Amino acid sequence: MKNNSFFEKVYQVTQLIPEGRVTSYGAIARYLGAPGSARMVGWALNNAHNLEEFIPAHRVVNRNGLLTGKHHFPGPRVMASLLENEGVTVENDQVVDFQRLFWDPNRELPADSLGNL
Repeated sequence: MKNNSFFEKVYQVTQLIPEGRVTSYGAIARYLGAPGSARMVGWALNNAHNLEEFIPAHRVVNRNGLLTGKHHFPGPRVMASLLENEGVTVENDQVVDFQRLFWDPNRELPADSLGNL
C-alpha cells in the first residue's frame, strides 16, 4: 500500500488504530492534513470492504462516538458487535466512555509519520 492516494492514506492510518480503541473521521482527516475532509474519510472507509486487505473501519466513529457508519456494514449490529468483541461498550449506537477510548493519530503517531504515508 505505498500508493499516495488519499484513500490509501486513510486505510494506512485506520490500520494503526489499536484494538479496543476508536477514532473519528475528523481526526484522521486532520492527521492527513485535510481537516475539512471528514466526509471523504467516510467515503474511503465505505469503500474498504472492496479491498482484499482487512481495514478495521469499525474503529472509526463520528466526533461524538456515534456509530454513524453502521449502515455500511452487512447488518445493523455488525459494527457494534465488532467493537464489543474488542472490549468497547456500545449503547444506543454510541461508544461508552468515548473520550477515554479515543485514539488521536495526531498525538499517538510521530509527526514524521505523515511523510511516510
